[in-house]
Formats: sequence, C-alpha cells, structure tokens
Amino acid sequence: MSADIYVVEKYLPVFVMLVIATFFAVGGLIFGSLVRPKVYYLEKLKPYECGNEPSGLPWQRIAIRYIPIAILFVVFDVEIAFVYLWGVSFSQISAMGLFGMTVFITLIFIGFLYDLKKGYLDWTQF
Repeated sequence: MSADIYVVEKYLPVFVMLVIATFFAVGGLIFGSLVRPKVYYLEKLKPYECGNEPSGLPWQRIAIRYIPIAILFVVFDVEIAFVYLWGVSFSQISAMGLFGMTVFITLIFIGFLYDLKKGYLDWTQF
C-alpha cells in the first residue's frame, strides 16, 4: 500500500462528516423555507424588544452601559479557564510553569487595578 492511499483512507471519515454536515445545513435551510409562513402581517412586521412593547423611535440612540462590563467578564472568564487548567496540572509542571502563571496572574491583576482606577467597574459612570 502506498503512502498516498494511506493518507486518503485516514481522511475519509472527515470527508464523510463534512458531507453529512453540509447536507444537514442545506437541508435545514431548504426545509425551513418550505414550511415557514410567507404571509407577513402588521403585527409580524413590528420591531420586537424582548416581549416588551417598542418604546422610542427606531433611530434613537441608546446608551449601552454593559459593554465594558461584558468585555471584563470575558477577560476574567478566560483567565479563570487558564488558572483552572494550571491548577489541575500543578503537580506536573516545573518551576518555569509556576513562574509563567505568576506573571500571567500579575498582568491580569494589573489590568484589574487599571479598570478600577478608570472606573470601568462603576455601573453609574456609564
């Protein structure tokens, strides 16, 4: 058996999975277009605001106060994922791993202090 045939056989399950996934994606879109209602009425064309009646004008600017908090959440959530993995493998890492995580936590803590100084954690500022 040549090396080229061996490689093709190894990737055959990946190719089959891609074909099946494409079939389900395209099939779902086609099925949805066939069964969804095509008649639009006034209630359907109204803007939807989480179950509440729309308030204000559509072009009116709104204050988005949660964006800095959301960004901080993502940053600290990723940090917790790294710290958890580091803690699980703590017995197998060397002193270099300990030093690397110490530097990582220090940088995150400096960023946290910066956020406190700038007032990003104060909800009423925004």
